Amino acid sequence: MTKGDWFVVKNGYVKDKMQDNRLEAVSHPYWLYHFLRDLEDILTTVADDRPRLQAICPLVSELLNNSPLLQLATLEPDPNTGWEVLILYDEPLFPLTVQLVSWAPGAMSSIHNHGTWGIVALMDGQEENTFWQRSPTPACPDRVVPAGKHRLVAGDILCLMPDVIHQVTAIGGRPTLSFNLYGETDYDQRFEFDPVGGTAKPF
Repeated sequence: MTKGDWFVVKNGYVKDKMQDNRLEAVSHPYWLYHFLRDLEDILTTVADDRPRLQAICPLVSELLNNSPLLQLATLEPDPNTGWEVLILYDEPLFPLTVQLVSWAPGAMSSIHNHGTWGIVALMDGQEENTFWQRSPTPACPDRVVPAGKHRLVAGDILCLMPDVIHQVTAIGGRPTLSFNLYGETDYDQRFEFDPVGGTAKPF
């Protein structure tokens, strides 16, 4: 009997290679631990959010293009909720959360902010972000109104400042998959907004 590694696909066909062909395009891998190390350098040397995001964005782009982990990543949305989150990195006392997020076609988030800076890099599908801004009145101090929309397609990267309020909708006929990166969340400043009632609650 011939020795080797064998891989069976769903139609019963047996392959003699377990290597995924998608990895062949990654000539210079950018491993997740390299990405985290580079991020630590930025987090410890760049204090302001805007220049920090500008410094991180090229690293995220390199990760999308050269990470074996992301090249092979899959995540299906939960059929009950319409979304799913997979934490890739979240360590106590380190101001960073790295995750994959998947939305079912047509699924929509609440209107919310994150209480920190964030980066959303779309890996598959299409996502529409509706942006909102505060427009308080004496009767409704947490009132928000629409402030524009932006559609993301695979390969797009969206940088969010801590005060950005948005709502995510998965558009098109297939689930979305995104790589999301967030700083240290200030939960006292993270809210879910109701534009009809003009109210906000902790999120």
